[in-house]
Amino acid sequence: MKKALLTLTLALAAVSAAQAGKLVIKGSDTIGAKLVPMLAEDYKAQNPGTTFEIAAEGSTTGISAIIDGTADIGMASRPVKQLEVSSAAAKGVSMKPTIIAYDGIGVIVNAGNSVTSLTRKQVEQIFTGDITDWSALGGSPGKISVYTRNTSSGTYSEFKELAMKKRDYAKSSQKLAGNEQIASEVAKNPNGVGYVGLAYLNIPGIKVAAIDGAAPTVESVQAKKYPYARPLFYYTNGEPTGEAAKFVEFTLSKQGQDTVGKVGFVPAK
Repeated sequence: MKKALLTLTLALAAVSAAQAGKLVIKGSDTIGAKLVPMLAEDYKAQNPGTTFEIAAEGSTTGISAIIDGTADIGMASRPVKQLEVSSAAAKGVSMKPTIIAYDGIGVIVNAGNSVTSLTRKQVEQIFTGDITDWSALGGSPGKISVYTRNTSSGTYSEFKELAMKKRDYAKSSQKLAGNEQIASEVAKNPNGVGYVGLAYLNIPGIKVAAIDGAAPTVESVQAKKYPYARPLFYYTNGEPTGEAAKFVEFTLSKQGQDTVGKVGFVPAK
């Protein structure tokens, strides 16, 4: 009798675990530092027992995780590259993108900096190292300290594409892991400059530079008036299934898109 009860208990536990499910989500810091954890908490409130493993270490890591089969969803702040598509295809993986939100990459300076606006040309010159002193931009003299994301970041490559004509970053630029780290360094350094996503523009100690008169806002991104705007993606191996499909659907639902807006991004729907 005891053995039968033990067998039944184990069977029910196995069924419960299978129903609960676990989602492994890896990739973009822009998406994964704030937005996906908030979505996960809301999702768990409606789906008790579901567990999440979220690693926000850069878009490249998320795309690689889908190719390698080590994540259910890959977060990316850039489109997949052709080399990645080919690598995926060689392993029988089909990279399926889903746009979950839109973002604007804001150029930030220290709150005490007198420079409040820049041209697109000036932004290119700052981040490539053609301009190295704030006095050349109408500010107080001081050597410009450039902070960028690291090379695994989608924002790192998207900013090169959108703002730098694909040129290399200045050799003196300092590479950091996430949006919050860049904002923190710029806030501490009177001569600092960097870039962050819309959801990270209100960190104390920094201010946002207008670009050719346009500030990065929900409205300017929606109206396509801000030059450094880009979509944010989930990637899956083909059409998502199971718990991953449910979470993608939840992200695109009214509740999920409301959370996108609350975090500071532009809803995809």
